This record gives sequence, structure tokens and C-alpha cells, in this order.
Amino acid sequence: MGKRLAALALSGIALVAMVGPATADPQAQGRGDQAKPLIFGHRGASGYRPEHTLASYELAARMGADYIEPDLVSTKDGVLVARHENEIGGTTDVASRPEFTGRKTTKTIDGAPLTGWFTEDFTLAELKTLRATERIPDIRQRNTIYTKRFEVPTFQEVIELSRRLSWELHREIGIAPETKHPTYFQSIGKALEPGLVRTLDRNGLNHPRAKVVVQSFEVGNLVALNRQLRVQLVQLTSAAGAPYDFIVKGDPRTYADIVSPAGLRDVAKYADWLGPEKGQVIPRDAAGFLKAPTSLVSDAHKAGLKVVPYTFRNENNFLPADFRSSAVPAEYGNAFGEFEKFFATGVDGVFTDNTDTAVEARKNRR
Repeated sequence: MGKRLAALALSGIALVAMVGPATADPQAQGRGDQAKPLIFGHRGASGYRPEHTLASYELAARMGADYIEPDLVSTKDGVLVARHENEIGGTTDVASRPEFTGRKTTKTIDGAPLTGWFTEDFTLAELKTLRATERIPDIRQRNTIYTKRFEVPTFQEVIELSRRLSWELHREIGIAPETKHPTYFQSIGKALEPGLVRTLDRNGLNHPRAKVVVQSFEVGNLVALNRQLRVQLVQLTSAAGAPYDFIVKGDPRTYADIVSPAGLRDVAKYADWLGPEKGQVIPRDAAGFLKAPTSLVSDAHKAGLKVVPYTFRNENNFLPADFRSSAVPAEYGNAFGEFEKFFATGVDGVFTDNTDTAVEARKNRR
């Protein structure tokens, strides 16, 4: 035990040394006119590089992201890797690899059938032979030039990248891992949480001053992680439906219940942040135009929670009708207008695919 504590202490010292002059206090990042709202590079800079690649994370950091966000799933041999989903048919070249044709299968993920190739059926060594592809090529055709150039990264590799860039850029690059489908992975004997805790421990990142926030759309695993981790936690919510662990347990509560004033007070017992879908902060009408903001941000603040909505993107396909430049989905619209509307609600952070746009919007916000 003494050796383990000593190793953790040394790794923590090493991290502070590598970060250099940047602060190790995540709260300090939220102080000052130019530091808030915080900017989370959603799957990296996925507006410009295939998502969840080291190239995407690095570009987000260089563009000014405060945090980079790896979604975590498990391999067959229990290694945490960064993919938005455990099904990788749309984000890697696995479908074109004849040696893996037999791995295609249909599984039930969070209650819905899904056909494809799944990370838990591949060892890390096998996954490393695959290359990332652009997930939405019709919208982000320019990203396709980078298809098949980058590997699937491990969580450890993302941490090492954040450390290197923190040293190089003279500011601490935080990490915001999200546990994907935790109930499913637990059901197949490959729970994500033990590996997550071990990795943070091993890297000296399990302490209150670590610039780490852990996310989940489920509730039970965040409640359990709150007893094991000393970093900040984010309860993610959707505009519809319910946490899958609630559904499995027969708990009738929905995401709508979670974002009620009473529900937010419960969230504040185990989490530090609320990560709502954008429409829960400012809903849209039937034609796609923004309506008046809800009280969610102020309700969350009253409960002691910070708010980081998702996901801000530059393309017309994702923008409210108010800010679309044309009927062409892939063309950029007035993303600055959308940021201005949401910044005015008092949000504490944003998840964005276009870090540079968010940085510029924050710099020039009213």
C-alpha cells in the first residue's frame, strides 16, 4: 500500500510539473471574463477531423478547448478506448476489412437492436489495425480527406496527449470522459467504471484539483463513481426518454423528472454539473426557430449545479432556423448567433464540434 501511495504521489507531482505555469484548479478556469463559459471539445475538434482520434483531440486543444472529451467503451480484453459508440461500422474501416467480416452481428444495446461490429468483440491489438473514418461524410465532406489516417486511441493515450499539450501550450488541457452504455457493458462482464477509476488513479488524476470531469447519461454509475472518484461528475440528460438504468430497474422517472427543480436537487447530491441537450435550455418550435429560454439554467444554479449543454455545431443541418444561411445542410450558418443566445442564459460551458468558433464567440460575447 505504501508503494502505491508513493507512486500516486509521484505521478501527481509529474503532472503538475508537466503542466508548467497553468493552474491545476479546475474552478480557476471558470473565473474571469475570458475563461467562462468553459469550452469542451466534443469528441475533439470533430468538425474538422474524424471524431475520437488523437488528431481531433489535439486540434481542439490547439484551438483553445479547456477540455477534450473522449467517449469510453471497452475492448474484448478490457481496455478502455475512445469511440462514440461500441458499434464501429460507421466510424472505422472495419466494414471493408475481409478478415473481420465474420464479426458482424446484431446485438441489443440499451433495449434496441443494432447490427454492426462492436468493440467488445475485438482485442486492442485488432482494433489498432483499424483506421477511423468520418461519421457524417455528407455533412463534413472535407473531413473525408483524413479518413483511414488515424488509429482508435486508448483512454491512456488521450491522457498522455493532454499532458503533452498542457506542457507545450502552457495551460492545462482537461479531460472529460463519458461512460457509454454502462449498464450494457456491466451486463456482459466488461464494466467500464473499474478501468476508469484505475486509469485515473494510475495517472494521479483522482483528486479534487484534477482537471477531470466524468460524464454519464445513466444515474446509477455516477452515484457509485461519486463514492470512488474525487473529480467532478456530469449528469447528462436528453430532451426525451429516461436513463437506461432506470428503465432496467423499473424506475418510472424520466429525464424530464431529472431536470425538474426537485430532480436537480437530487442530482446535486452526487454530481457537480448538468449536461442537458440544447433544446432543454432553449427549445425550438415546430419550424425549428428558437423559443424563449426555459428556467433550467437558473434552476440548476439554484441547486448548486453548473450547466454545460450539447452540442454546438456550425453547419445549417444542426443550427436553429433563426441562424441557417441556406437550405444546404453542409453549409455554415450563423453559429455565433446561436452561441450568443445560449451564453445569455448563463451556461457555464458548452460542448462543441467547432472549438475555434466557440472560442471566438466567448471572446466577443456581450
